[in-house]
Amino acid sequence: MQLPSFKEVYSGLISTSSISSSDPSWDEGNKQVIDKLATWLKDVGFDVEIVAAAPNKFNLIAKKGQGEGGLLLAGHSDTVPFDEGRWSFDPHALTEANNRFYGLGTADMKGFFAFIIEAVKKIDWSKQTKPVYILATCDEETSMLGAKHFTDTAPFKPDYCIIGEPTSLVPIRGHKGHVANAVRVTGKSGHSSDPALGVNAIEIMHEVLFALMQLRDKLIKEYHHPGFAIPSPTLNLGHIHGGDSANRICGCCELHYDVRPLPGISLDGLDNLLRGALKEVQAKWPNRIEVTPLHDPVPGFECEHSHPFVVGMEQLCQTPSETVNYCTEAPFLSQLCPTLVLGPGSIEQAHQPDEFLAFEFIDPTINILSKAIHQYCFD
Repeated sequence: MQLPSFKEVYSGLISTSSISSSDPSWDEGNKQVIDKLATWLKDVGFDVEIVAAAPNKFNLIAKKGQGEGGLLLAGHSDTVPFDEGRWSFDPHALTEANNRFYGLGTADMKGFFAFIIEAVKKIDWSKQTKPVYILATCDEETSMLGAKHFTDTAPFKPDYCIIGEPTSLVPIRGHKGHVANAVRVTGKSGHSSDPALGVNAIEIMHEVLFALMQLRDKLIKEYHHPGFAIPSPTLNLGHIHGGDSANRICGCCELHYDVRPLPGISLDGLDNLLRGALKEVQAKWPNRIEVTPLHDPVPGFECEHSHPFVVGMEQLCQTPSETVNYCTEAPFLSQLCPTLVLGPGSIEQAHQPDEFLAFEFIDPTINILSKAIHQYCFD
């Protein structure tokens, strides 16, 4: 059987669109890319199962070898939407230029599966003692649906997991979480010549903003983790819109904000802090302030720095592990086993026009994956 080349697999992944988005006009299924991946993995000797996580949304689970434990190599099969006018290349074609692969998902992160397949092709499997698993999830870019579904229904328990997000091949042992909410203030519109005719939603939102900025300062003062470059939780006021005319009392104002909690801060505890911060202004303006989540919250994640898996991967990569401020599927998959985030490409390329993966990552990534499989699936 003629196995596809590394470039053929990479091209097939990038050319098969699998956008996930909270905007229904952008959101797509991922079945086509999962089916392609299933064919390639079967060709290199994996047993493959495709699992429906939701209508038109699928996870792929593949296994090679027998026994308990082993290594799970995981990644998501979806991408973010794109702004076609800002791309110099076709987002849905693999383009070679400037010693790079360009295309949507080259770094974040469908291309990772091409590296796995190439590493698998180069291994002598005769002395394998533990299984290697592949997981391709759906909807990481929106709801983390695929990772949650797999964690809740996992048919096996690996010893260790590597998530191949773009980390420039630096092992990532911890990251912050992500909570994003909308605050909607409903006032009462009226003619601006007489403020008594209405209730100005912008003025109430001013009080909300003050309360949230006080909470931001409280988070910085009370929570600290020296293992992070930004050692405290962050709270960002990201989007605000209210009113429609200078001569009308604003009847509605909406704010979107996010918080990135440190590992160890519970989501329930953070929710209590957020609601506590707004308690006074909500009491002052009853039934006018509504807080709703923009998506399901993601907790922080951390694998202990001294854990044998962290130490082993640091030695294998010849690079110290680090922590980052963005979030991944690790908080969910780490419920099954010790987990690290480690993959080719730079996070700076994620969600960017002209996303690319530099060729300098190709051979080192295949080498690291091969060594990791040998280390955790062979005597």
